[in-house]
Amino acid sequence: MATSQGMSAFQTLRGVYHNGHIDLVDQPVRLKECAVLVTFVTGGGAVNLKKKGFSRSKAADLRARLKRFSQDWNRPEMDAYDTL
Repeated sequence: MATSQGMSAFQTLRGVYHNGHIDLVDQPVRLKECAVLVTFVTGGGAVNLKKKGFSRSKAADLRARLKRFSQDWNRPEMDAYDTL
């Protein structure tokens, strides 16, 4: 999409691919029609905390302490850091 300065702007949205179709979890902001790039994210999944040395209580404690950051972490533009 071109901006008024002639540069491209991007919106990153989450979605799910299933049987040839992509269902968006979030909806684009202020867009009616534009070209898209699709990147498939594979190989992710849950982390086995027990194998990492975390007990249930230790994991719960860490989750509670990190909860204050969740609003920032869950912003769509933060998804870029998931691949680092």
